[in-house]
Amino acid sequence: MIPFIRQNWILFICASFLISCSHPLPEKNNKLAKIHYQIGLDSLQRGQLPKAFDELMQSNEAHPKQPQTLGALAYAWRLQGNMKKSESFYKQAIAAGGGSSTYTNYGSLLVSLERYKEAEVILQKALQDPRYRKQYLALVLLGDSLSGQDQPEEAIKHYRKAAMMNPSQNLPQLKEAQVYVKMGRLNYAQALYETLLRKQPTLRPALEDLIALLIKRSDIDAARKHVANYIEKEKDPLNRAWASDELTRLGRL
Repeated sequence: MIPFIRQNWILFICASFLISCSHPLPEKNNKLAKIHYQIGLDSLQRGQLPKAFDELMQSNEAHPKQPQTLGALAYAWRLQGNMKKSESFYKQAIAAGGGSSTYTNYGSLLVSLERYKEAEVILQKALQDPRYRKQYLALVLLGDSLSGQDQPEEAIKHYRKAAMMNPSQNLPQLKEAQVYVKMGRLNYAQALYETLLRKQPTLRPALEDLIALLIKRSDIDAARKHVANYIEKEKDPLNRAWASDELTRLGRL
């Protein structure tokens, strides 16, 4: 997976985490723990890691062994780059009663570490609660874990199920297209990328993948046309600058 997609996918998981962790705390130290916890989450959203750690640790001290606090600390350690501590806190969160959102985020960590079989087991647990509102995230990650185990057909089944559960999300189709590239089914992969770009012309991850695919197929002219169309539609100056650089790079091929 290319860096741009990986970065956004991690943020996507983070957004789900922030929405879904809402276990009620007992009365003792309830107010203080909740205040520090909420400030910690807000700091995570702003990318203020030292502040997030400080607040979340204070929340954990005020009311220990709360799954949502432990899960937030696990995610903070992941952002810090300490995967060992992140995993430790996810395990603590699960032991403390963390639900499907905790399993999903732990599964995401295991996928990133390429521990695909372990991730599959954890993500299956995330899907056991039929009330879980972010099942499509767990399904996408489960697809990733199966793809990592060289089970492309099973991975595609899960991506398609995720797309059915949340049609507004384009990530499942992006993942499906990547699996088709891996399988060598380049025509179908190209058709999926082009379908995504027709629906959302400024979807940069789809364009990045499509450029790589068209270069692989020695179809540089088609790649240039897609980039030119992107520049015409895109308003963000940073994305436009990236696309202009891509045009220059393609001109040298």
